[in-house]
Amino acid sequence: MPVTFNHTIVPADDREESARFFRELFELPEAPSWGPFTNVQLDEGVLLQFAELPGVDRIQTHHYAFLVDDDLFDRAYARLRAAGTEHWADPQMTRPGETNTEHGGRGVYFNDPAGHAIEMITKPYL
Repeated sequence: MPVTFNHTIVPADDREESARFFRELFELPEAPSWGPFTNVQLDEGVLLQFAELPGVDRIQTHHYAFLVDDDLFDRAYARLRAAGTEHWADPQMTRPGETNTEHGGRGVYFNDPAGHAIEMITKPYL
């Protein structure tokens, strides 16, 4: 069997809010959730499992990158702008309010409700 990515737990201050953010941004349907997880399902059955971590006062920031097609990028980027979400063309956050055209596609960086660094790109790096 080839190696495939199946799921990851994404720490959240409010798991419902974080899951809703990703579902609305990327136009994803509701997914079955269980136990301490609120799930968001991506293509190929990959799950993002949002969870509030007991005893954790401050969530450590993680980086998550999402590859989308040009049409979804346009719609999601429009939603980010309409919501007034701060965004940058670069991970160092030196180009606010912009997107980039690196690697033959477009990209943008922003934070999710829990403060994770999110990257949305239209072309893979390799």
